[in-house]
Amino acid sequence: MILLDRVTKTFKNVPAVEGLSFEVGRGEVVGLLGENGAGKTTTLRMISTILQPSEGRIVVDDLDTAQRAEDVRRRIGILFGGETGLYEKLTARENIAYFGKLYGLDDRTIRTRTEELAKRFDMTEFLDRKVGGFSKGMRQKVAIARSVVHDPAVVLLDEPTSGLDITAANMFRRLVQEFQAEGKTILFSSHIMSEVERLCDRAVILHRGKLVFNGTLESLFAAHDSRDLDAIFMNLIGTGGSR
Repeated sequence: MILLDRVTKTFKNVPAVEGLSFEVGRGEVVGLLGENGAGKTTTLRMISTILQPSEGRIVVDDLDTAQRAEDVRRRIGILFGGETGLYEKLTARENIAYFGKLYGLDDRTIRTRTEELAKRFDMTEFLDRKVGGFSKGMRQKVAIARSVVHDPAVVLLDEPTSGLDITAANMFRRLVQEFQAEGKTILFSSHIMSEVERLCDRAVILHRGKLVFNGTLESLFAAHDSRDLDAIFMNLIGTGGSR
């Protein structure tokens, strides 16, 4: 579960996110949408405890992020599309093991989880190769694996299919569906509206740091008498929408 209650984040007195409130329930997949600079990455970084809110409260898996940041980090998996966070001189296996250690896993659990994830993501053949020569898709598989090696209850994904080929992007989409079936809470940002429509139960749309929509896709389509998510999105951010 994720809860944001009147969250504001300012940088040098300029709000990046302002008065943001929404929830993501257990087993729910929610798409976080907005133009560049709308506050999506800032929001995800606050939820993950990388940033602290200037005002308001964030709760993850029943833990307040300001009071229990370390415990929150153990319960979440996070992947930023442009930042795989991998060490190029280490093998894929060593990268996953390193992050497993950071999450407090013992060696046996790390070995078991690594083998499970390697099979799941079809990466067994390059598991013991150094990451430095990997393609974008291979890197992303390793990055996802190290993000979920500790089997987190909450998964945060920021533009996770950015730069991926169609095969790797489809793998990610299947993974989101599998995570949901396992009861994980998933919040991900994307510019690909077809991806959001296919995977998400609800959408949260930001414009210039403020909430302009929070609800089911069906309610969004009904309100605009259209099923063209691209056109609806452009209309909302073009006019500023309504809370």
